[in-house]
Amino acid sequence: MPSIGETAPDFELRNQDDVPVRLSQYLGQKVVLFAFPQAFTPGCNAQACGFRDRFPVIQANGAVVLGISPDQPETLRRWKTENGLPYDLLSDPDHRVLDGWHAWGKSLFGLLTIPRTNRSIWVVDENGVVIEEALGVGPVESIQRAVKALGGA
Repeated sequence: MPSIGETAPDFELRNQDDVPVRLSQYLGQKVVLFAFPQAFTPGCNAQACGFRDRFPVIQANGAVVLGISPDQPETLRRWKTENGLPYDLLSDPDHRVLDGWHAWGKSLFGLLTIPRTNRSIWVVDENGVVIEEALGVGPVESIQRAVKALGGA
């Protein structure tokens, strides 16, 4: 897992339109990467729409946003459309990237342990270095921390 001050490992995943997206294609720009458990759920809606609502501030600070979850591209496409999300959503159904970034884990619900994505954020600078990370963070806090790391209010 990349930590603050380390170079973010490159990866390639398919976006909501089934088009491959590489993290390295954004070198020269800042990237806000957020991991979310599942599209169309209340907490994920709050997080994704919060990044949508703060998108002008994020853009003004020279950054792009990428969301990542185990959802399939077609699910992500519907969710993006229904919520008017102005950024790409990436599909990681095998949890390869989520696990490598320590955002794949288990949650305890009563007596059941369920594998799932831990809501997390990372901010990567123009040189590919991680400048902020928060694992297991709440929807609102994830947005606040990302915007603050970019220098936004």
